[in-house]
Amino acid sequence: MVSALKNTLLSARDLLITAGPVALLALALIALAFWLLDPMPPKHVVLATGPEQSAYDEFGLRYAAALKAQGIAVTLRRTQGAAENLALLRDPNSGVDLAFAQGGAADLSDDSAEANDDGLVSLGSLFQEPVWLFYRIESAQKKLKKDQLDSLQELAGWTVQTGAAGSGWPNLVRRLLDANHIDPATLTLRRDPQTPAVMSLLAGEVDAVVFATAPESAMVQMLLQTPGIQLFNVTQAEAYARRFAFLTPVTLPRGVVDLAGDVPPQDMHLIAPTASLLARDSTHPALLQLFVQTAQRLHGEAGWFQRKGEFPNPANTERMLSKEADRLYRNGAPLMQRYLPFWVANLFDRMWVVLLSIVAILIPLSRVVPPLYAFRIRSRIFRWYGQLRAVENAQGQRAEADLLQELDRIDAHVNQISVPLSYADELYALRSHIQWVRRRVTQPA
Repeated sequence: MVSALKNTLLSARDLLITAGPVALLALALIALAFWLLDPMPPKHVVLATGPEQSAYDEFGLRYAAALKAQGIAVTLRRTQGAAENLALLRDPNSGVDLAFAQGGAADLSDDSAEANDDGLVSLGSLFQEPVWLFYRIESAQKKLKKDQLDSLQELAGWTVQTGAAGSGWPNLVRRLLDANHIDPATLTLRRDPQTPAVMSLLAGEVDAVVFATAPESAMVQMLLQTPGIQLFNVTQAEAYARRFAFLTPVTLPRGVVDLAGDVPPQDMHLIAPTASLLARDSTHPALLQLFVQTAQRLHGEAGWFQRKGEFPNPANTERMLSKEADRLYRNGAPLMQRYLPFWVANLFDRMWVVLLSIVAILIPLSRVVPPLYAFRIRSRIFRWYGQLRAVENAQGQRAEADLLQELDRIDAHVNQISVPLSYADELYALRSHIQWVRRRVTQPA
């Protein structure tokens, strides 16, 4: 048993020494490919959302919970909204990797605002963000002598909350006012954050409040059911959509808020920019892929303004779609990710081409391993044939006692040689040849 174990270990050592260089080369190539491709996403990412209790804030919490299950820690950075998010993404020192953005929220005075050369890419459109103009019915009765507001021109003389500067809503409101030839000087504009703005409306300090957000926003849900507060019906929604490419006409169906209470009491026409998820083009590709897949789960259900599966989608994005997002929208999730954990499937998805290339390189190299292994084993035997021939050739030139002593030395060393069983015949052949030379020395012809 000891001898068999010794022979086995010796064979394994020989094989390891022979194949070791090829194995080391393979490991070196894999390590180099891993370093160059960097297939594993970072474990931490910063997502810029929006004001507290906004739709962006709510969705940010959902993204953080979903990605936590994949081992990614998402730090949420609350902001005033889309305009501030764009500024943070453009700032390389902000630490923000991804952010929610709103169509038409950029400041057009900034030449880079609508350019595709600012280092940002889109992961697709997530949902529609209707422009909600809530006003006090009491204000309409006082200023217009009627219960409802019929056009934006009738806002002259009103005090209107248009949102904080970083929210992007002031830029959107400015476009709408310009389209209606309304001089902003005819209005008293206030720019408070969303929650204080809504509180000032409820307190009667302002006549109206304007913001663009998803219907999931807690403020929207509350105002739609608050007595004395009315939602502006945009009867010219189609015209706005034709004037501004980032706007879409949508309808808030009658009773969708509260069927029993019939809220709203009629179909309400609204205009809606599209919310998208933006990222820096330097963000890790696997991370972009993971965010798109998460978006498909979080935004794919039916809602007030969308059918199931309508969002997310690659349409209506003001910036170039990232390659990872484009691939997912066209082909769906990679096959391996349907059955394996994300990090395993992602590693295979990004490394398989390189691994196949490495295998293609190593297959020819691996063919030299068996001959090298055979040469290493046989060299233990064949190198004694040189000394054995030297003894045979010295016959008649040296004393017989010296030649026999040399043969004894060779025989003693050969008896210590261990070889695999598949090469035992060559070892026994060497031993028989030693005995043959011994007979030649002792019994010369």
